[in-house]
Amino acid sequence: MDFSSTALRVLRQVADSGSFTAAASQLGYTQSAISRQAAALERSAGAVLFERRSDGVRLTPAGLTLLRHARTILESVAAAEQEITASAAPTALVRLGMFPSAGAVLLPGVLARLATAAPHITVTTREGTTPALLRALRAGSIDIAVLTSRPPHRPSDGESPRLHIEPVEDTELLLGAPTTGLFAGRTAVHVDELVDAPWIAAPSTSTEPLLGVWPGLPGRPRIVHTTRDWLTKLQLVAGGFGVTTIPSRMSAVLPPGVSALRVQGVPQEVRRILTARLPGRPEPGITEVLRAVTSAL
Repeated sequence: MDFSSTALRVLRQVADSGSFTAAASQLGYTQSAISRQAAALERSAGAVLFERRSDGVRLTPAGLTLLRHARTILESVAAAEQEITASAAPTALVRLGMFPSAGAVLLPGVLARLATAAPHITVTTREGTTPALLRALRAGSIDIAVLTSRPPHRPSDGESPRLHIEPVEDTELLLGAPTTGLFAGRTAVHVDELVDAPWIAAPSTSTEPLLGVWPGLPGRPRIVHTTRDWLTKLQLVAGGFGVTTIPSRMSAVLPPGVSALRVQGVPQEVRRILTARLPGRPEPGITEVLRAVTSAL
């Protein structure tokens, strides 16, 4: 027996459609072409496969036996075609740098979208502060940087040529506080209540301001714990060992024991999320990842 994949597809479609006419429409063939394929299939099988009736076409017992094997064969052919296509498809590596909290609130959504829309793109990530990510972008060790900025929103390194920077979203800065203790059951606090608060902050550098303490507090903030790790920060807050600042987008992933509170008595603190890349026309993979970042926000 010698069966072509085309003939087996005709057999499967006739079985699914119940007539040669419907099968022809589904496969994009003429009815006469379907009839010829059916006749050739029966000659090759040496058996009657189709029962031609007034109300359509049904498969004979021999036809049903062949159909069972045809489905397996066609599934294997489709899998082989998919593997060959995938191995021949161009792949792209995009190196993505992100500010620390983006790993929790942004990265999973970006990777999920790319897995569906652009599975040929492989993304590697690293996190860093805005100055560090800008240096990495200039050095060519990352392709895209996802940054944050505070007013007046100029996260540029001042070098030439100017980077291509696009604003993506503005997000409000909130206070992360324990659900028990002084601020229990609250949705907001007054800034005056934070003057003597115990703060959990990231270490500051000459290029990166103090992060984790509410901006503009009078006097010297009382910092009780210093860490860059967000999990450590939030677990310390949950344990009642201090407060810290959090972007509003992180509210959805806060662990039990941590509340997000607005700070009253001062103007709203806004942080801007931006993407940065080197100037010039980006590679298609970079464009896809930028689109995924925008869609995830």
